[in-house]
Amino acid sequence: MSAFEVVRRTHVAADPARVHDLINDFHKWQSWSPWEDVDPALQRDYSGSESGVGAHYAWSGNRKAGRGSMAITESNPEHVGIDLHFDKPFKADNKIDFELAPVDGGTDVTWRMTGEQTGLSGLVGKLFNMDKMVGGDFEKGLARLKSAAES
Repeated sequence: MSAFEVVRRTHVAADPARVHDLINDFHKWQSWSPWEDVDPALQRDYSGSESGVGAHYAWSGNRKAGRGSMAITESNPEHVGIDLHFDKPFKADNKIDFELAPVDGGTDVTWRMTGEQTGLSGLVGKLFNMDKMVGGDFEKGLARLKSAAES
């Protein structure tokens, strides 16, 4: 078992409330999430609150998209916390944090994922570093978030 952390940051030339809105509502993730276009037939299920704490999103797709769910557990103007659960391609439970820092000219956004690699994911983690596995996806997602917020 080993702990991991993946972190990426960007500056968005948009008001923090605009950026928060795009993260805090799972329905809006289709406009920026790096994984939304990996399976054109992705099945999505939204439940719970429309946005913010209690909002829940589940997906099921092809091998690359996998199957899992997310729930927003914390939300305020400078932070959105999400519990992430994967069923496929392997089981995992991770914590996602988006930190939004208001600065002159916009918002500094930090996207962080933390968790423990156990079982099959622990074995994969010994062969493939989590940062290398998903860091590029975070960079793509932040670039798309930036574009969506600034448009």
